[in-house]
Amino acid sequence: MRKETLEQLALFGSPPSFAEEIPVGQVNLPPWDEFKAAFNGIFARGHYTNHGPLVAELEEAVKNALGVRHAICVTNGTIALAIAARALRLGGQVIVPAFTFPGTVQALSWAGLEPVFADVDAHTHGLTAASVAPHIGPQTSAVLGVHLWGTACDPSGLAALCDAHGLQLFYDAAHAFGCSHAGQFIGGLGRIEAFSFHATKIISGAEGGCLTTNDDEIAARARTIRNFHQAHSFADVGLRINGKMSEAQAAMALLSLRHFDAHRDHNRRIFMRYRERAAVWRGVRLYDYPNGEAHNYQYAVLEVDSAAGLSRDDLLDLLRAENVLARRYFHPGVHHLSPYAEQARPPLLPVTDALCRSSLQIPLGPRVDEGIAEVICGLIDLALAHADEIGRRLQARREGVPG
Repeated sequence: MRKETLEQLALFGSPPSFAEEIPVGQVNLPPWDEFKAAFNGIFARGHYTNHGPLVAELEEAVKNALGVRHAICVTNGTIALAIAARALRLGGQVIVPAFTFPGTVQALSWAGLEPVFADVDAHTHGLTAASVAPHIGPQTSAVLGVHLWGTACDPSGLAALCDAHGLQLFYDAAHAFGCSHAGQFIGGLGRIEAFSFHATKIISGAEGGCLTTNDDEIAARARTIRNFHQAHSFADVGLRINGKMSEAQAAMALLSLRHFDAHRDHNRRIFMRYRERAAVWRGVRLYDYPNGEAHNYQYAVLEVDSAAGLSRDDLLDLLRAENVLARRYFHPGVHHLSPYAEQARPPLLPVTDALCRSSLQIPLGPRVDEGIAEVICGLIDLALAHADEIGRRLQARREGVPG
């Protein structure tokens, strides 16, 4: 039912728009018969881990899908980044955005590196050569860019900057499977790229991750680092870790890859409905994707500014009361989280801080159809039309004023 008055809002005592919660994550589960067949095969073979046939099949499929020389599947995306850093033989400091998932930065710390935070571009939400350059110092060994929301992170600008300073360049591509830059699928940019196959990603292994590279030597190191067993050695690497992908993860990811086109097309339909409705929203921008590039449409991200008349957090409270589980991404920013918040000189990241105050992810994926998207858009319409009154009531509630 479309709500048309403030009294109909769950925030002010009425029943929510949805009886069940609508999550923001993808959660693309395969058809049950395909899942059973895949897992029956695992049981029949009795090969559950240690580089089984499904892992090998997935690596070949990813390599072919992305047009890269090597794909190395691992336990998850965070382990993938830590392995990438070790495979690159990095030391000292690595420049990285704070507007990202904490695992991006913590992977560097686990690899024994010091993250140095750079600000991001207000429009793309990613690092640029201009934002990175002031942070390059004598201890800098690399730049870790993030293809946030699946948009490539200034590959040409960062590559030129890193080449000029003798730095390694690699990428967190957790959001970017099936996305392209300059007509080429993301996966072969920089020295190495890390993908996530988490349950909420468009390619889901329930958990899992993958490294892709066109560099034979780096691939050999990564394959060796991910495994404790000496028999699985391709390069002299020193430290190793148990970062293997299981056959169960590979089975799920292969099924997800089989249905990738359908999931992407569904996402695109919902995203286009959001885009159409967002065109008239005052003070609310829907993050859009580059024209002419492939995209997975995995995320629908809003930016709420002062022209909306209510804050991002007010809109978040309104939607969550209606069982729309919108989320603040990436509040409050990794630089404000432990252990990085304890730095003696906190970094000045005005764009990152502004985005952490303004960004809001709304639902996409298989739990959202066009009817649900229309209801969500209607709630945002109502919120913007009565922004001043909603803000006044919420402020009064916070101050304990009746009514």
